Amino acid sequence: MFFGFFLALREAKLKVSLREFLVLQEAMMQGLADYDVEQFYYLSRATLVKDERHLDAFDKVFAASFKGVLPEPGAEAGMAPLPIPEEWLRRLAERTLTAAEKAEIEALGGFETLMETLKQRLAEQKSRHEGGSTWIGTAGTSPFGAGGYHPEGVRIGQDESRQQRAVQVWDERNYRSLAGDAELGPRNFKLALRRLRRFAREGAAEELDLTTTIAATARNAGYLDLRMVPERHNAVKILLLLDHGGSMDEHVRLVEHLFAAAGAEFKHLKTYYFHNCPYGTLFTDARMRRQDALSTVDVLHTCDQSWKLLFVGDAAMSPYELLYTSGASAETGQDWLARLIGAYPHAAWLNPTAPAQWNYTQTIRLIGEAIGGRMFPLTLAGLEEATRALMH
Repeated sequence: MFFGFFLALREAKLKVSLREFLVLQEAMMQGLADYDVEQFYYLSRATLVKDERHLDAFDKVFAASFKGVLPEPGAEAGMAPLPIPEEWLRRLAERTLTAAEKAEIEALGGFETLMETLKQRLAEQKSRHEGGSTWIGTAGTSPFGAGGYHPEGVRIGQDESRQQRAVQVWDERNYRSLAGDAELGPRNFKLALRRLRRFAREGAAEELDLTTTIAATARNAGYLDLRMVPERHNAVKILLLLDHGGSMDEHVRLVEHLFAAAGAEFKHLKTYYFHNCPYGTLFTDARMRRQDALSTVDVLHTCDQSWKLLFVGDAAMSPYELLYTSGASAETGQDWLARLIGAYPHAAWLNPTAPAQWNYTQTIRLIGEAIGGRMFPLTLAGLEEATRALMH
């Protein structure tokens, strides 16, 4: 059973080593899971999963291997569903049910009667059943099935709970949003940005250096000798340029989450706004009023090459906005973009539109080429690639 689980994880592209699998076996021999499916789930997840992006894939493999959930449509057929030990269900029920709910089960004859009746129904029933109060089916009041109501039952063959009353929830997936191709939201923005870290001690010595204090006190014959050091901060400096207005309006919530997460994560952060393409003027406020205008040249003079440049925008506009001059300026949007990218060797562009749409917009292709191919989708995987590009 467990070796099949290991092979299924490898087939799902999870980088699970044989050594990690043996550690799980050793933990099982020590009785850490102790016939409890939930404990075994957390034990195997902690032992075998090394990256939060793989949690959703792990859950699907675990469900197919131990919960009897069939693979999703289009997935390759895996191993046959394996039976769940009755002891696992019993212990889970004892731990999670309220006193009133346990009393209702006892009124039905107890947990043993509930499971025995389920076995009999599985043996007797020969076809699908909907409604009613006896057979295994849907939309009824039987203790067995899906989509109906019973004070306490066993849910079978359903991808979500209706009444939240089943003894065992067979197929929940709580980490779908952490998958590499998931669009970013409040839950995982900070997690993704934490990869862009390089700590240094700056400012006044205000933080206790415990190791040095102990050594200094020991050398001082036991008399306390406090040693202080500057507080550690993320030394990475980010110049964040945000496209605002027009086609970006539909992505405003996503960009707001990114802005909030970046503000909490980076001590050195400067944020400016532009519309479609950064020209000779940037803005300190998203309303982009005249009093909020700031010369792009001044920004270049204020932030040296140690800053990392991150654009956020859909790069979708009329080609003339990028390729032709306007007003008194003799420089095109493409010229200003090249000047910014030339000033900051570590630069990347995050695009909230799906990569499948990029080839249909000329300006997206042009900007992608101008930034040296460092345009990435605004997903967890895309932000990870962007942070890697900024750090190297």
